[in-house]
Amino acid sequence: PTGFPMDVIEIMKKESKICNYLDIPLQHISDPILKSMRRGTTQKKTTDLINNIRKILPEIAIRTTLIVGYPGETDDDFETLKQWVKAMKFERLGCFTYSHEENTNAYKLDDNVSQQIKQERANDIMKIQSEISWEHNQKKVGKSLRCVIDRKKGDYYIGRTEIDSPDVDNEVLIDAKKYYLKLGDFTDVEIKDATDFDLYGIPTKTNPLGD
Repeated sequence: PTGFPMDVIEIMKKESKICNYLDIPLQHISDPILKSMRRGTTQKKTTDLINNIRKILPEIAIRTTLIVGYPGETDDDFETLKQWVKAMKFERLGCFTYSHEENTNAYKLDDNVSQQIKQERANDIMKIQSEISWEHNQKKVGKSLRCVIDRKKGDYYIGRTEIDSPDVDNEVLIDAKKYYLKLGDFTDVEIKDATDFDLYGIPTKTNPLGD
């Protein structure tokens, strides 16, 4: 996020045709790890950036991607990352284990975190994010969301909102036994129920089947 152009946020605030969504791959937040990664930032600078973006665009959805098990990552480094993820409550978050690849700056470092610990740490982060996602989704119950209908699977149409990527993010499920929707169309969906990664709703402007 070094040198992030805040003028982009001001433009997003003014332009309704721009999706209210940002993808900022932060990778880590512990200062020693950020320094080793040559990220050119600190925990404070990154936290201030995210808070400033949310202040200007309160409804913004921010996605980030993290790496755990980076060479030299200590228990303290990981605990710092965990607590920060809990505090920031990102709308979307992915977590990957470090892979020791040739021709990278990190390759000269000792890959000293075991694969088991890497995976355990990734699982811990995603468990935290699952709880955060559940909290975010519960707040959407009762609201109407604009969705694009991607496909039909079994008894449900599968839609997604402006902040969701196909196949990897939250899905909006609509009962295909009760409603007819055209694939590829945009429709407003009133959310009736939610789990950690799925929303269930009904279209607001489509007649139920049989009417």
